[in-house]
Amino acid sequence: MVERSDRAPLLDWEEAPSAEKPGGAAPATANTKDRLSSPSNSRASPGCSAPGFGWSSGPGGPTPGRSVSNADGSIDPPATSITPADKDEALHPDTEEHLSDSESREVTLEDRMVKWEEKDQIVSVFVVTFNTRSGNMLEWCLPKDMDLEGVEFKAIASGSHRVTTDFIYFRKGNYFGLACFANMPVESTVERGARMKSVGILSPSYTLLYRYMSFLEHQVRLQLQSPGHYSPLEAFYEDKRALLPPSGDGVVTACPANAWGAAINHSMHPEMKITHPAGCMSQFIRFFGEQIMVLWKLALLRRRILIFSPPPVGVVCYRVYCCCCLANISIPGIGVAVPEFRPFFYVNVADISALENELSYVACTTEKIFEEKKDLYDVYVDNQNVKTYRDGLKPLLRLSTADREKYRKLTEQRQMLLYSQEENGDCVSSEEDLFILFFLEQNNRIFQTLSEVAGSSDPTLTQESVRAMGLDPHGDRLFLLHLLEIYGYDNLMVSEQLCCS
Repeated sequence: MVERSDRAPLLDWEEAPSAEKPGGAAPATANTKDRLSSPSNSRASPGCSAPGFGWSSGPGGPTPGRSVSNADGSIDPPATSITPADKDEALHPDTEEHLSDSESREVTLEDRMVKWEEKDQIVSVFVVTFNTRSGNMLEWCLPKDMDLEGVEFKAIASGSHRVTTDFIYFRKGNYFGLACFANMPVESTVERGARMKSVGILSPSYTLLYRYMSFLEHQVRLQLQSPGHYSPLEAFYEDKRALLPPSGDGVVTACPANAWGAAINHSMHPEMKITHPAGCMSQFIRFFGEQIMVLWKLALLRRRILIFSPPPVGVVCYRVYCCCCLANISIPGIGVAVPEFRPFFYVNVADISALENELSYVACTTEKIFEEKKDLYDVYVDNQNVKTYRDGLKPLLRLSTADREKYRKLTEQRQMLLYSQEENGDCVSSEEDLFILFFLEQNNRIFQTLSEVAGSSDPTLTQESVRAMGLDPHGDRLFLLHLLEIYGYDNLMVSEQLCCS
């Protein structure tokens, strides 16, 4: 029996306003210098719309207002605002062409990053179909010489025949992809009564893929109704394609090579519109409940997290993103040596070799066989059940007193925000901003305290300093020891008072 995907209708496909348009805000350049000043691993600065890779709650990257940290470590619900960019910060697109060589070399990194993120970055467009004899097949693509091996298994997830529509985020080599899937009943014995296709695109960054969601949905319906008509996809590719270097090594030349680290922190800041009816973060909180505190610790420890769920895949891809947001840190210099917490989104058996080489990631799958591949992950999430086969991590699955207290505070702040929205018509603040800032503040609080103790005359963690981090001196002792080891706080001593409960 075919079930319909549970997600809400998607927003219309629209282009983000150009930074050069008169009278319009230029969100791409807002606070550019501040955001670029922090290292790429920090992924955030205090004024970002939603630190780290992923999405924010609205177009153009609304910037949360400054949150107020209370004495108990909780934060007041933030107000959000859109800050217009200083028009002098943006380099006019035609300006650089007329600069002399010396002047060109003086073009700032901020200017080049602004120009890079305003460019369309589609490197490939493709159609995948399900053939009753051959299985998933790449039906058509542009450019013709693009290496798309395996994309047919990413664009149509295992088990997708059970749903009528879905969308899938995935990784393909150096690129991120988005594919929209549709399943249409047909009166054809050759096709066994069903025609299934996906239309997808590849880009170096997933934060801009949302722009084309509605377009891809429309195109996959056209492909089902009139197979073989590719002219709209050809026109789309010609209009949106990015330029690849002559070497063909898969790096987009629109982003300066020496600015790639800054690109991760700047141009990939969240600007994704949430299409789930309740919003990505609020759905994530309701789905996992208190378990998000367990996921938070594992994410901060840069563990390999694999989420299993049957189709539809789209909402599970959002859970991958939410897990990444749990590990945001905006203190410069923190985590330079730790593995980057990388989103893989949807993975299948074809990705096993890639996952074997990853030190830290979060991904989702519809293939139950992954549960048996225990060497590929540290933590396996089966719907709401979080489990691990690593003996050293099993104690971290138990909630501490501090975990429950933090979750209670998060719930209270959400309720206050919802009440404000209902009673006062507050349409500016969002649950997404509240959620992201809550964990950002918590993470910053931990590492700020660790840095202060490490720099003191007596670098010893006491019960008081652990409580100052918002942690439980007894229940969070093992988590703290893992944290010190992974983030390189070798000079810190742990007081004997921090014994296991």
